[in-house]
This record gives sequence, C-alpha cells and structure tokens, in this order.
Amino acid sequence: MAKEKVLFVCIHNSARSQMAEEILRKLAGDKFEVESAGIEPGKLNPVVVAALKEEGVDIFGKETRSVMDCVKKGMLYSYVITVCDETAAERCPVFPGAAKRLHWGFPDPSRFEGSYEEKLALTRVVRDEISQKIKEWLRSLA
Repeated sequence: MAKEKVLFVCIHNSARSQMAEEILRKLAGDKFEVESAGIEPGKLNPVVVAALKEEGVDIFGKETRSVMDCVKKGMLYSYVITVCDETAAERCPVFPGAAKRLHWGFPDPSRFEGSYEEKLALTRVVRDEISQKIKEWLRSLA
C-alpha cells in the first residue's frame, strides 16, 4: 500500500515545519511520506538543528524548500498541515489540491530572544509541543 503524503508548511521552512517533518518521519515514516516547505524559504535555524540533534535527528546542511516549487511540480498530498503561529499574525499559506488541511499553531523560534541557551530552551518547548501534537494526531488516525 502506498504511503500517504504529508506536507508541513510555515513561513520560512526554517524551524517549525522542519521539526514537524522530521518528528513525523521518526515516529511514523513507515506510514507517511513527509515533506516540508515555506512560503518565503529562509535559512535553517541553527537552534532548531541543535534541538533536533538532541532527539537523534541530524538536519545539518538541509536545504529549505518553497511551497511554490511543490505547486509548480504538481505535487499532491493527503494532508497539508500549517504550523504558523496565528498569534504572531503570520500569513499561513493555503496549498491547492490538498485532501485534508489542518492547522497547528506554534510559536516561531526565529522570534525568540535572549542568549543561545535561552533560545534553545524555548525551542525545545516548541519541539516537544510539535511532537505531542503529532502523537495525538497519529492516535486519532488509528
């Protein structure tokens, strides 16, 4: 049976969508083909790289992707999950052709202030919130 395709989307594809992609791949990569993209791709957030590495996931050197690249290639997904933070008034994109659209709002690690350790601590919280949300979603599908 073919794996269902999941696309996680945020603004820059530098933090939240990357974390969600890698966490879902780690938890259920045998059931889903997982990707992530952003509406304005940026550079991978090094604090996110460190927070994922603590969980055994190494994304050092990974490129960010544009949602428009997915659209231009005619990619189709079973689920498109936006992870933008509505409290920060971010503009979450709408992806055409998605079978099911979900929205899970999480704070943007690129907006965290303070020392590296303070940013890492806050990013861990977001990472863990994303992980918990994905686990809940997987249980709801079972």
